[in-house]
Amino acid sequence: MNLYLRLLLLRLRILRGRRSRLGVWDTARTPFRVVPTDLDLLGHMNNGRYLTILDLGRMDLMLRSGFWGKITSRGWYPVVAGQTISYRKSLVLGQRFEVHSRILGMDERWNYLEQSFVVGDEVYAQALIRARFLKRSGGSVSSRELLDMVGEMPADRVLPSWISAWAEATKPAKTVGEWAAGH
Repeated sequence: MNLYLRLLLLRLRILRGRRSRLGVWDTARTPFRVVPTDLDLLGHMNNGRYLTILDLGRMDLMLRSGFWGKITSRGWYPVVAGQTISYRKSLVLGQRFEVHSRILGMDERWNYLEQSFVVGDEVYAQALIRARFLKRSGGSVSSRELLDMVGEMPADRVLPSWISAWAEATKPAKTVGEWAAGH
């Protein structure tokens, strides 16, 4: 199923009140089903499709919390700057699953989200996303600007030190020479 069709269905469910409102710090649980266009030649969900569906999980959280309306009214938009995903089990045709999406926290530059593919109470895949918000007028949205808009981060959202290490270790090279030298 095409990303835009799934996005349209998600928006319709929210507009019709079939999806409850959330706070921006809540966990969004977004239901899906594996359809034929999600599959690779081996008959399970394609690894790239997981990343596409993660986009929908983040949109669900932003839409249901009202965050999307707030950022777009300011001329801001989100971009994914880095992500890593680990797969435990395969999702197969017809299987129902949920994507659980939550904001882990932020540092002075990045926002971090955790997203999991869940069947029942079992995690099939788990991803960490590093994102940033940009301004259509140019430049980046600071963490302070975001917090001023949504309210202070809950006390339990202290980023583990390994996330900063991951962010530093996965910074892309700026030049081919830097890339060839291993950064």
